[in-house]
Amino acid sequence: MDKSLYMEEALKEAYKAYNKGETPIGAVIVKDGEIIARAHNLTEELSDSTAHAEILAIRQASEKLGGWRLINCDLYVTMEPCIMCSGAIINSRIKNVIIGTRHIKNSKMERQHEFKIDYFRDNNVEVTFGVLEDECSHILQEFFRALRIKY
Repeated sequence: MDKSLYMEEALKEAYKAYNKGETPIGAVIVKDGEIIARAHNLTEELSDSTAHAEILAIRQASEKLGGWRLINCDLYVTMEPCIMCSGAIINSRIKNVIIGTRHIKNSKMERQHEFKIDYFRDNNVEVTFGVLEDECSHILQEFFRALRIKY
């Protein structure tokens, strides 16, 4: 299956988060061409700072596979993972990370981005950026625009 088709599924998850007032990030985990986990941010709903889409998808995939090692699994996520999620991705042994869009650019985020890319590379995780980038960026821009108007 084409990478953009899996990213479309991650975007569906991001829209679920958006509709709940959560930061609209979605993730799916794929193994052998099958989506085995899907999740979206639930930090507000669960009052849990670790309830990021990637973490929730990793937990779900681990439960489905019956173990924490997600060998030969690919993670599709609509926005570049944070440092916490990057650590979980590496610890879970995910091999490929496909990312829709990067964080909004500023010097702090750029340093974190470089750190994460080196961290992934040092742990033999392949990273691909820009799959459905415009769509992934758009939902985040809309969410934060509405949030600024609200406050």
